Amino acid sequence: MPLQARMPHPVHQLPDAMKALWALKSSLEHQGVSASTFALVELRASQVNGCGACVDMHSRDALKAGETAERLFAVAAWREAPYFNEAERAALALTEALTRISDRPESVSDDIWSEAARHYDEKALSALVLAIANINVWNRLNVAVRQPAGPWKG
Repeated sequence: MPLQARMPHPVHQLPDAMKALWALKSSLEHQGVSASTFALVELRASQVNGCGACVDMHSRDALKAGETAERLFAVAAWREAPYFNEAERAALALTEALTRISDRPESVSDDIWSEAARHYDEKALSALVLAIANINVWNRLNVAVRQPAGPWKG
């Protein structure tokens, strides 16, 4: 039996919300963070949040954009995988910290922030923080309504 959402997706019920979330995402492009890094961030946050729809979509989109399967398969274990550069590792650490804000007393430690700031100027770091917040919104929407993976295919 195929999975079914609890209700039509909230952004289809409130189309202005969809426009706002897409406008936020598009405003972050060309701000000093590579499209590849954004894809890794979206995938990792979605894995942490258990959002099957986003894990599926962002993996497929990243592959179409030229990302390697090897890196995508390893993003869940990025600390132990040799496929990521220092800037990507800093972005992934920041992603996990901002996604898991209640898991530790200091959600985003000074060490995590400093490492991210070492690789990204304030404009790029702003784009990265907003991208992490945006994917977390999408994850929460999809998890709330139990949005199944892949309904846009076909």
